[in-house]
Amino acid sequence: MPLTRRTILASAAAVGTLPRFARAQTPTIRIGVLNDQSGTYRDDGGPTSVLCARQALVDFGISGKGLNVEVISADHQNKPDVGASIARQWIDQQGVDAIADVPTSSVGLAVNTVCREKNKVMLNSGTGTSDLTGPQCSPNTIHWTYDTYMLGRSTGGAIVKEGGDSWFFITADYAFGQALERDTTQVITKLGAKVLGSIRYPFPDTSDFSAMLVRAQASGAKVLGLANAGGDTLNCIKQAQEFGLMKSMKVAALLIQSTGVHSLGLATAQGLRWSESYYWDLNDRTRAFNERMKGKTPNGIYPNMTQSGNYGAVLHYLKAVADMGVAAAKADGRAVVARMKAMPTDDDCFGPGRIREDGRALHPVYLLEAKKSADSKSPWDVAKVLATTPMEEAFRPMDEGHCPLVKS
Repeated sequence: MPLTRRTILASAAAVGTLPRFARAQTPTIRIGVLNDQSGTYRDDGGPTSVLCARQALVDFGISGKGLNVEVISADHQNKPDVGASIARQWIDQQGVDAIADVPTSSVGLAVNTVCREKNKVMLNSGTGTSDLTGPQCSPNTIHWTYDTYMLGRSTGGAIVKEGGDSWFFITADYAFGQALERDTTQVITKLGAKVLGSIRYPFPDTSDFSAMLVRAQASGAKVLGLANAGGDTLNCIKQAQEFGLMKSMKVAALLIQSTGVHSLGLATAQGLRWSESYYWDLNDRTRAFNERMKGKTPNGIYPNMTQSGNYGAVLHYLKAVADMGVAAAKADGRAVVARMKAMPTDDDCFGPGRIREDGRALHPVYLLEAKKSADSKSPWDVAKVLATTPMEEAFRPMDEGHCPLVKS
Protein backbone atom coordinates (compact mmCIF):
# COMPACT_ATOMS: atom_id res chain seq x y z
CA MET A 1 0.00 0.00 0.00
CA PRO A 2 1.50 3.35 -0.98
CA LEU A 3 2.28 5.69 1.85
CA THR A 4 0.11 8.77 1.88
CA ARG A 5 -0.07 11.73 4.21
CA ARG A 6 -3.33 10.26 5.61
CA THR A 7 -1.85 6.82 6.45
CA ILE A 8 1.23 8.40 8.03
CA LEU A 9 -0.91 10.63 10.24
CA ALA A 10 -3.19 7.69 11.16
CA SER A 11 -0.21 5.53 12.12
CA ALA A 12 1.26 8.32 14.23
CA ALA A 13 -2.06 8.80 15.99
CA ALA A 14 -2.31 5.09 16.75
CA VAL A 15 1.20 4.97 18.16
CA GLY A 16 0.44 8.02 20.24
CA THR A 17 -2.46 6.27 21.95
CA LEU A 18 -0.40 3.30 23.15
CA PRO A 19 1.36 4.94 26.10
CA ARG A 20 -1.91 6.50 27.26
CA PHE A 21 -3.63 3.10 27.03
CA ALA A 22 -0.80 1.42 28.97
CA ARG A 23 -0.90 4.10 31.65
CA ALA A 24 -4.67 3.57 31.99
CA GLN A 25 -4.20 -0.04 33.05
CA THR A 26 -4.29 -0.46 36.84
CA PRO A 27 -1.63 -2.87 38.16
CA THR A 28 -3.05 -6.01 39.77
CA ILE A 29 -2.71 -6.65 43.48
CA ARG A 30 -2.19 -10.36 44.06
CA ILE A 31 -2.93 -12.06 47.39
CA GLY A 32 -1.88 -15.65 48.04
CA VAL A 33 -3.73 -17.64 50.70
CA LEU A 34 -1.23 -20.25 51.87
CA ASN A 35 -2.53 -22.94 54.20
CA ASP A 36 -3.25 -26.61 54.86
CA GLN A 37 -5.69 -27.79 52.19
CA SER A 38 -5.52 -31.52 52.88
CA GLY A 39 -4.12 -32.36 56.33
CA THR A 40 -4.57 -31.86 60.07
CA TYR A 41 -5.49 -28.17 59.84
CA ARG A 42 -7.67 -28.27 56.73
CA ASP A 43 -10.91 -27.75 58.63
CA ASP A 44 -9.44 -24.91 60.68
CA GLY A 45 -8.49 -22.98 57.54
CA GLY A 46 -8.39 -24.70 54.16
CA PRO A 47 -10.74 -23.71 51.33
CA THR A 48 -13.01 -21.69 53.63
CA SER A 49 -10.12 -19.33 54.47
CA VAL A 50 -9.69 -18.70 50.74
CA LEU A 51 -13.41 -17.99 50.35
CA CYS A 52 -13.35 -15.56 53.29
CA ALA A 53 -10.43 -13.69 51.72
CA ARG A 54 -12.39 -13.42 48.46
CA GLN A 55 -15.43 -12.17 50.35
CA ALA A 56 -13.30 -9.26 51.55
CA LEU A 57 -12.84 -8.21 47.91
CA VAL A 58 -16.59 -8.29 47.37
CA ASP A 59 -17.41 -6.34 50.52
CA PHE A 60 -14.70 -3.77 49.87
CA GLY A 61 -16.11 -3.22 46.38
CA ILE A 62 -12.87 -3.43 44.41
CA SER A 63 -14.54 -2.84 41.05
CA GLY A 64 -16.23 0.34 42.23
CA LYS A 65 -12.90 1.61 43.54
CA GLY A 66 -11.03 0.80 40.32
CA LEU A 67 -8.83 -1.90 41.87
CA ASN A 68 -7.72 -5.10 40.18
CA VAL A 69 -7.21 -7.78 42.85
CA GLU A 70 -6.65 -11.52 42.48
CA VAL A 71 -6.68 -14.18 45.20
CA ILE A 72 -4.79 -17.43 44.61
CA SER A 73 -4.14 -20.32 46.99
CA ALA A 74 -1.85 -23.27 47.64
CA ASP A 75 -1.35 -26.14 50.10
CA HIS A 76 1.84 -25.88 52.19
CA GLN A 77 1.35 -29.44 53.55
CA ASN A 78 2.39 -28.23 57.04
CA LYS A 79 6.03 -28.26 55.87
CA PRO A 80 8.23 -25.16 56.36
CA ASP A 81 10.38 -25.85 53.29
CA VAL A 82 7.31 -26.30 51.08
CA GLY A 83 5.69 -23.14 52.44
CA ALA A 84 8.83 -21.04 51.99
CA SER A 85 9.33 -22.39 48.46
CA ILE A 86 5.75 -21.53 47.44
CA ALA A 87 6.10 -18.06 48.95
CA ARG A 88 9.29 -17.36 46.99
CA GLN A 89 7.81 -18.68 43.75
CA TRP A 90 4.65 -16.63 44.21
CA ILE A 91 6.61 -13.43 44.82
CA ASP A 92 9.34 -13.94 42.21
CA GLN A 93 7.31 -15.46 39.40
CA GLN A 94 3.65 -14.54 39.96
CA GLY A 95 3.90 -11.05 41.39
CA VAL A 96 2.19 -11.84 44.69
CA ASP A 97 2.09 -8.80 46.98
CA ALA A 98 0.68 -10.29 50.17
CA ILE A 99 0.51 -13.78 51.68
CA ALA A 100 -2.39 -14.57 54.00
CA ASP A 101 -3.38 -17.21 56.59
CA VAL A 102 -0.32 -19.54 56.95
CA PRO A 103 -1.32 -21.90 59.79
CA THR A 104 1.35 -24.16 61.31
CA SER A 105 3.77 -21.94 63.19
CA SER A 106 6.93 -23.50 61.76
CA VAL A 107 5.63 -22.64 58.28
CA GLY A 108 4.48 -19.22 59.40
CA LEU A 109 7.90 -18.32 60.79
CA ALA A 110 9.55 -19.42 57.53
CA VAL A 111 7.13 -17.37 55.39
CA ASN A 112 7.57 -14.42 57.77
CA THR A 113 11.29 -14.47 56.88
CA VAL A 114 10.60 -14.67 53.13
CA CYS A 115 8.16 -11.74 53.20
CA ARG A 116 10.66 -9.64 55.12
CA GLU A 117 13.49 -10.46 52.68
CA LYS A 118 11.30 -9.73 49.65
CA ASN A 119 9.59 -6.68 51.21
CA LYS A 120 6.10 -8.14 50.77
CA VAL A 121 3.21 -8.29 53.24
CA MET A 122 2.28 -11.21 55.52
CA LEU A 123 -1.33 -11.14 56.71
CA ASN A 124 -1.17 -13.82 59.36
CA SER A 125 -4.37 -15.41 60.59
CA GLY A 126 -3.42 -19.06 61.14
CA THR A 127 0.07 -18.95 62.70
CA GLY A 128 -0.32 -19.16 66.48
CA THR A 129 3.11 -18.58 67.97
CA SER A 130 3.36 -15.29 69.87
CA ASP A 131 6.99 -15.06 68.70
CA LEU A 132 5.65 -13.32 65.58
CA THR A 133 5.06 -10.24 67.71
CA GLY A 134 8.05 -11.02 69.91
CA PRO A 135 11.63 -11.90 68.91
CA GLN A 136 10.55 -12.75 65.32
CA CYS A 137 8.43 -9.63 64.74
CA SER A 138 8.77 -8.04 61.30
CA PRO A 139 7.89 -4.67 59.76
CA ASN A 140 6.20 -6.67 56.99
CA THR A 141 3.85 -8.77 59.14
CA ILE A 142 0.46 -8.26 60.75
CA HIS A 143 -0.59 -10.89 63.35
CA TRP A 144 -4.35 -10.68 63.11
CA THR A 145 -6.52 -13.33 64.78
CA TYR A 146 -5.08 -15.08 67.84
CA ASP A 147 -1.80 -16.17 69.38
CA THR A 148 -0.53 -18.58 72.00
CA TYR A 149 -0.35 -15.96 74.75
CA MET A 150 -4.00 -14.97 74.19
CA LEU A 151 -5.14 -18.59 74.29
CA GLY A 152 -3.21 -19.33 77.48
CA ARG A 153 -4.47 -16.18 79.17
CA SER A 154 -8.14 -16.58 78.27
CA THR A 155 -8.73 -20.34 78.48
CA GLY A 156 -5.93 -21.32 80.86
CA GLY A 157 -6.52 -18.38 83.19
CA ALA A 158 -10.25 -19.05 83.43
CA ILE A 159 -9.74 -22.73 84.30
CA VAL A 160 -7.20 -21.96 87.05
CA LYS A 161 -9.58 -19.43 88.61
CA GLU A 162 -12.19 -22.19 88.81
CA GLY A 163 -9.87 -24.49 90.77
CA GLY A 164 -7.77 -26.10 88.04
CA ASP A 165 -4.51 -25.66 89.92
CA SER A 166 -2.56 -28.68 88.63
CA TRP A 167 -1.88 -29.39 84.96
CA PHE A 168 -0.46 -32.01 82.60
CA PHE A 169 0.26 -31.07 78.96
CA ILE A 170 0.06 -33.11 75.76
CA THR A 171 1.95 -30.99 73.24
CA ALA A 172 2.55 -31.06 69.49
CA ASP A 173 6.33 -30.96 69.22
CA TYR A 174 6.89 -28.01 66.89
CA ALA A 175 6.91 -24.21 67.15
CA PHE A 176 3.17 -23.77 67.81
CA GLY A 177 2.73 -26.47 70.45
CA GLN A 178 5.92 -25.49 72.22
CA ALA A 179 4.88 -21.83 72.33
CA LEU A 180 1.36 -22.69 73.50
CA GLU A 181 2.65 -24.84 76.37
CA ARG A 182 5.23 -22.16 77.26
CA ASP A 183 2.79 -19.23 77.24
CA THR A 184 0.05 -21.12 79.06
CA THR A 185 2.52 -22.29 81.70
CA GLN A 186 3.60 -18.69 82.23
CA VAL A 187 0.00 -17.58 82.74
CA ILE A 188 -1.18 -20.39 85.02
CA THR A 189 1.91 -20.48 87.25
CA LYS A 190 1.52 -16.76 87.89
CA LEU A 191 -1.97 -17.60 89.13
CA GLY A 192 -0.60 -20.26 91.48
CA ALA A 193 -1.09 -23.44 89.44
CA LYS A 194 1.53 -26.18 89.09
CA VAL A 195 2.56 -28.21 86.05
CA LEU A 196 2.97 -31.86 87.02
CA GLY A 197 4.28 -33.07 83.68
CA SER A 198 4.08 -32.98 79.89
CA ILE A 199 4.53 -35.17 76.83
CA ARG A 200 5.57 -33.91 73.41
CA TYR A 201 4.65 -35.95 70.36
CA PRO A 202 5.80 -35.85 66.71
CA PHE A 203 3.73 -33.59 64.48
CA PRO A 204 2.01 -34.31 62.12
CA ASP A 205 2.65 -38.04 62.35
CA THR A 206 0.64 -38.96 65.48
CA SER A 207 -2.97 -40.13 65.70
CA ASP A 208 -2.95 -42.52 68.68
CA PHE A 209 -2.83 -40.62 71.96
CA SER A 210 -3.88 -43.47 74.26
CA ALA A 211 -0.53 -43.97 76.04
CA MET A 212 -0.18 -40.22 76.58
CA LEU A 213 -3.68 -39.97 78.02
CA VAL A 214 -2.97 -42.81 80.44
CA ARG A 215 0.17 -41.01 81.66
CA ALA A 216 -1.75 -37.78 82.03
CA GLN A 217 -4.45 -39.47 84.13
CA ALA A 218 -1.84 -41.20 86.29
CA SER A 219 -0.15 -37.87 87.05
CA GLY A 220 -2.98 -36.86 89.36
CA ALA A 221 -3.33 -33.47 87.64
CA LYS A 222 -6.74 -31.85 87.66
CA VAL A 223 -6.39 -30.40 84.15
CA LEU A 224 -5.26 -31.90 80.87
CA GLY A 225 -3.85 -29.09 78.73
CA LEU A 226 -3.98 -29.85 75.01
CA ALA A 227 -1.26 -27.77 73.37
CA ASN A 228 -2.23 -28.78 69.87
CA ALA A 229 -4.95 -27.97 67.32
CA GLY A 230 -7.08 -29.25 64.47
CA GLY A 231 -7.50 -32.98 64.05
CA ASP A 232 -5.01 -33.70 66.85
CA THR A 233 -7.18 -31.89 69.40
CA LEU A 234 -10.31 -33.65 68.20
CA ASN A 235 -8.62 -37.06 68.41
CA CYS A 236 -7.37 -36.31 71.93
CA ILE A 237 -10.83 -35.33 73.13
CA LYS A 238 -12.55 -38.33 71.53
CA GLN A 239 -9.99 -40.76 72.98
CA ALA A 240 -10.10 -39.07 76.39
CA GLN A 241 -13.84 -39.60 76.48
CA GLU A 242 -13.48 -43.25 75.43
CA PHE A 243 -11.05 -43.87 78.32
CA GLY A 244 -13.28 -42.10 80.83
CA LEU A 245 -10.55 -39.52 81.47
CA MET A 246 -13.00 -36.62 81.25
CA LYS A 247 -14.70 -37.88 84.43
CA SER A 248 -11.54 -37.35 86.47
CA MET A 249 -9.84 -34.44 84.66
CA LYS A 250 -10.96 -31.20 83.08
CA VAL A 251 -9.81 -30.98 79.47
CA ALA A 252 -8.43 -27.59 78.43
CA ALA A 253 -8.55 -27.47 74.64
CA LEU A 254 -6.23 -24.49 74.31
CA LEU A 255 -6.87 -24.13 70.58
CA ILE A 256 -10.14 -25.45 69.31
CA GLN A 257 -12.58 -23.50 67.16
CA SER A 258 -16.30 -23.59 66.50
CA THR A 259 -15.75 -25.82 63.46
CA GLY A 260 -14.02 -28.38 65.68
CA VAL A 261 -16.76 -28.28 68.31
CA HIS A 262 -19.35 -28.78 65.57
CA SER A 263 -17.37 -31.76 64.30
CA LEU A 264 -17.16 -33.30 67.79
CA GLY A 265 -20.87 -32.85 68.41
CA LEU A 266 -22.28 -31.30 71.56
CA ALA A 267 -22.70 -34.67 73.27
CA THR A 268 -18.91 -35.18 73.14
CA ALA A 269 -17.98 -31.52 73.65
CA GLN A 270 -20.26 -31.12 76.68
CA GLY A 271 -18.79 -28.60 79.11
CA LEU A 272 -15.76 -27.83 76.91
CA ARG A 273 -14.43 -24.30 77.19
CA TRP A 274 -12.29 -22.50 74.64
CA SER A 275 -11.43 -19.02 73.36
CA GLU A 276 -12.00 -17.32 70.02
CA SER A 277 -11.80 -13.75 68.80
CA TYR A 278 -14.77 -14.35 66.47
CA TYR A 279 -17.93 -16.43 66.69
CA TRP A 280 -20.75 -16.21 64.18
CA ASP A 281 -23.51 -15.48 66.72
CA LEU A 282 -21.82 -12.72 68.75
CA ASN A 283 -23.82 -9.77 67.40
CA ASP A 284 -25.69 -8.39 64.39
CA ARG A 285 -22.48 -7.72 62.45
CA THR A 286 -21.08 -11.24 62.86
CA ARG A 287 -24.45 -12.72 61.94
CA ALA A 288 -24.59 -10.53 58.83
CA PHE A 289 -21.12 -11.70 57.72
CA ASN A 290 -22.13 -15.31 58.29
CA GLU A 291 -25.24 -14.80 56.16
CA ARG A 292 -23.10 -13.50 53.30
CA MET A 293 -20.94 -16.64 53.50
CA LYS A 294 -23.85 -19.08 53.44
CA GLY A 295 -24.02 -21.13 50.27
CA LYS A 296 -20.37 -20.39 49.47
CA THR A 297 -18.48 -22.62 51.92
CA PRO A 298 -17.96 -26.39 51.52
CA ASN A 299 -20.52 -28.50 53.37
CA GLY A 300 -22.23 -25.41 54.74
CA ILE A 301 -19.36 -24.57 57.14
CA TYR A 302 -19.83 -21.51 59.34
CA PRO A 303 -16.45 -19.76 59.35
CA ASN A 304 -14.38 -19.90 62.55
CA MET A 305 -11.96 -17.26 63.83
CA THR A 306 -9.01 -18.33 61.64
CA GLN A 307 -11.12 -18.33 58.49
CA SER A 308 -12.86 -15.04 59.28
CA GLY A 309 -9.46 -13.62 60.24
CA ASN A 310 -8.50 -13.80 56.59
CA TYR A 311 -11.55 -11.69 55.80
CA GLY A 312 -10.65 -9.06 58.38
CA ALA A 313 -6.95 -8.90 57.53
CA VAL A 314 -7.46 -8.78 53.75
CA LEU A 315 -10.18 -6.13 54.08
CA HIS A 316 -7.91 -3.88 56.15
CA TYR A 317 -5.04 -4.49 53.70
CA LEU A 318 -7.26 -3.37 50.81
CA LYS A 319 -8.15 -0.19 52.70
CA ALA A 320 -4.45 0.61 53.06
CA VAL A 321 -3.75 -0.16 49.38
CA ALA A 322 -6.59 2.11 48.26
CA ASP A 323 -5.40 4.84 50.61
CA MET A 324 -1.80 4.89 49.40
CA GLY A 325 -2.31 3.82 45.76
CA VAL A 326 -1.71 0.49 44.03
CA ALA A 327 1.68 1.36 42.53
CA ALA A 328 3.08 2.51 45.88
CA ALA A 329 1.61 -0.53 47.64
CA LYS A 330 3.16 -2.96 45.18
CA ALA A 331 6.54 -1.22 45.48
CA ASP A 332 6.90 -1.33 49.27
CA GLY A 333 5.34 -3.93 51.56
CA ARG A 334 6.75 -2.25 54.67
CA ALA A 335 4.99 0.97 53.75
CA VAL A 336 1.68 -0.89 53.40
CA VAL A 337 2.06 -2.46 56.85
CA ALA A 338 2.96 0.94 58.31
CA ARG A 339 -0.20 2.40 56.75
CA MET A 340 -2.27 -0.50 58.16
CA LYS A 341 -0.90 0.26 61.63
CA ALA A 342 -1.75 3.94 61.25
CA MET A 343 -5.39 3.23 60.30
CA PRO A 344 -7.99 2.02 62.83
CA THR A 345 -9.40 -1.42 62.04
CA ASP A 346 -13.12 -2.14 61.70
CA ASP A 347 -14.98 -5.00 60.07
CA ASP A 348 -18.06 -7.15 60.64
CA CYS A 349 -16.13 -10.06 62.13
CA PHE A 350 -13.94 -8.35 64.72
CA GLY A 351 -15.44 -4.89 65.11
CA PRO A 352 -13.39 -1.75 65.86
CA GLY A 353 -9.75 -2.22 66.83
CA ARG A 354 -6.20 -1.20 66.08
CA ILE A 355 -2.78 -2.62 65.20
CA ARG A 356 0.13 -2.13 67.59
CA GLU A 357 3.69 -1.21 66.73
CA ASP A 358 4.73 -4.87 67.05
CA GLY A 359 2.18 -5.93 64.41
CA ARG A 360 -0.37 -7.35 66.86
CA ALA A 361 -3.97 -6.63 65.80
CA LEU A 362 -6.12 -5.94 68.86
CA HIS A 363 -9.74 -6.98 69.27
CA PRO A 364 -11.80 -8.50 72.10
CA VAL A 365 -11.47 -12.21 72.97
CA TYR A 366 -14.39 -14.38 74.03
CA LEU A 367 -14.38 -17.32 76.44
CA LEU A 368 -16.91 -19.81 75.08
CA GLU A 369 -18.55 -22.95 76.44
CA ALA A 370 -20.15 -25.73 74.44
CA LYS A 371 -23.92 -25.63 74.79
CA LYS A 372 -26.00 -28.48 76.07
CA SER A 373 -27.70 -30.27 73.20
CA ALA A 374 -31.11 -29.26 74.54
CA ASP A 375 -30.14 -25.57 74.40
CA SER A 376 -28.89 -25.63 70.81
CA LYS A 377 -31.34 -24.23 68.27
CA SER A 378 -29.48 -25.33 65.12
CA PRO A 379 -26.51 -27.53 64.13
CA TRP A 380 -24.06 -24.59 64.27
CA ASP A 381 -25.48 -23.13 67.48
CA VAL A 382 -22.68 -24.69 69.53
CA ALA A 383 -21.46 -22.04 71.97
CA LYS A 384 -22.42 -19.49 74.57
CA VAL A 385 -20.22 -16.60 75.69
CA LEU A 386 -19.04 -16.86 79.30
CA ALA A 387 -16.72 -13.85 79.41
CA THR A 388 -15.21 -11.14 77.22
CA THR A 389 -11.64 -9.89 77.56
CA PRO A 390 -11.23 -6.31 76.29
CA MET A 391 -8.80 -5.94 73.41
CA GLU A 392 -6.24 -3.96 75.42
CA GLU A 393 -6.04 -6.79 77.98
CA ALA A 394 -6.38 -9.87 75.78
CA PHE A 395 -2.86 -10.01 74.35
CA ARG A 396 0.66 -9.96 75.81
CA PRO A 397 1.78 -6.48 76.92
CA MET A 398 3.95 -5.04 74.18
CA ASP A 399 6.85 -4.30 76.54
CA GLU A 400 7.08 -8.01 77.47
CA GLY A 401 7.40 -9.35 73.91
CA HIS A 402 10.99 -8.25 73.13
CA CYS A 403 10.01 -7.16 69.61
CA PRO A 404 12.91 -5.22 68.02
CA LEU A 405 10.40 -2.85 66.39
CA VAL A 406 9.16 -1.57 69.75
CA LYS A 407 10.96 1.51 70.96
CA SER A 408 11.80 1.36 74.63
